[in-house]
Amino acid sequence: MNLRNVVLAAAVLAAAASSGIATNAFAQAKEQFFPVLPYRTGPYAPNGVPWANGYVDYLKLTNARGGINGVKIVFEECETGYDTARGVECYERLKGKNGGATLFQPLSTGITFALTEKAPGDKIPLITAGYGRSESQDGGVFKWNFPLAGTYWLAADALVQTIAKREGGLDKLKGKKIALVYHDSPYGKEPIPLLQERSHMHGFDLQLLPVTAPGVEQKATWLQIRQARPDYVMLWGWGVMNSTALKEAVATGYPRDKMYGVWWSGAEPDVKDVGEGAKGYNAVTMQHGAEPQSAVVKEILEKVHGKGQGTGPKEEVGSVLYMRGAMSAMLGVEGVRRAQERFGKGKVVTGEQARWGLENLALSQDKLDALGFKGVMRPVSTSCQDHMGSNWARVHTWDGKQWKFSSDWLQADEQVLKPLVKNTADKYAAEKKLTRRSPADCQS
Repeated sequence: MNLRNVVLAAAVLAAAASSGIATNAFAQAKEQFFPVLPYRTGPYAPNGVPWANGYVDYLKLTNARGGINGVKIVFEECETGYDTARGVECYERLKGKNGGATLFQPLSTGITFALTEKAPGDKIPLITAGYGRSESQDGGVFKWNFPLAGTYWLAADALVQTIAKREGGLDKLKGKKIALVYHDSPYGKEPIPLLQERSHMHGFDLQLLPVTAPGVEQKATWLQIRQARPDYVMLWGWGVMNSTALKEAVATGYPRDKMYGVWWSGAEPDVKDVGEGAKGYNAVTMQHGAEPQSAVVKEILEKVHGKGQGTGPKEEVGSVLYMRGAMSAMLGVEGVRRAQERFGKGKVVTGEQARWGLENLALSQDKLDALGFKGVMRPVSTSCQDHMGSNWARVHTWDGKQWKFSSDWLQADEQVLKPLVKNTADKYAAEKKLTRRSPADCQS
């Protein structure tokens, strides 16, 4: 190569580095592709936007930290509008780009159901942190699904325990009435098997009240509640459905302190329009709550927003759903980092290799603390049989102005969850004619 060509090549490399744009050859060599499936439009946008901003900001923070052992992340968003068909289209559009998708986080139980059929053939893992199919905790059947850090059965179990503690023990639930107001979709139906199991065990009456999406019309539902007078209401809503439910509770005089939401019904957008009227309302959390003082938030403000690269408003950083997005991104990044420990540090890993990393996550408290999540969440440790990796939650309560933790750490009862997970996973395997993974498969 003559001097002129050397100079030209150096100039091309410098231009690519300064602009943040790499050629395809360089992208395939040193960049890890993270597709992003957000919904920034439609009826669920007020809740979808902060999650997406937290997710993207954490990817940017990872690059600001030097990437994943030197491998920079590239990402591309594809708007789903919380629509299953659009989510599948986004998956198909992005799965082969930039050398291939590392993993997908669908942010929708409906999209998760659809992609569960596709992921094994494409060899791309799905992270469904706090949503998706609860039985996919069973990695023996769901090799490519990872409901990391929490499922809806965990959430429902934690809420039953919380109500029981308030009543003086699980035996005190006998004869009580608990109503489930739920989004009439795969998401909203997820907790029903666990709640039915618990109702049989403890003798409480479970009333199921579906709400048609998006949930802006609930007067008939709350008329039923006023007539039935349940002792407690569980809210399994999303987006405008949550604030509507709280407004109807105010209108009908149902005590907000007797209402307990799932973690997708317990963020700032759900209560801010109700304000003082929502005071006393409770929700289980996916470990974290609003974390404005956490180390990771301070680092994002410094290294991402401080550099003019923030994805959304600075004031949103550290809010409940923003934190969930950041945590979800962190789980994906650490799955890649774990995969690199086996397949080569500083290398771009394939979706299949990332799947191994997610199945062998070992996020100790020390590691989480070093990543800025001290006090935010507990360790996550997965295995071939356990794709959830953590069974802890907390409850926080709206005081009229902000969310405050109102419980200690709660651990789901594995004696209830494990049989339900296995039986449901076995049923899925039988329907799909799948064979449980062998010990050799678990080692590969």
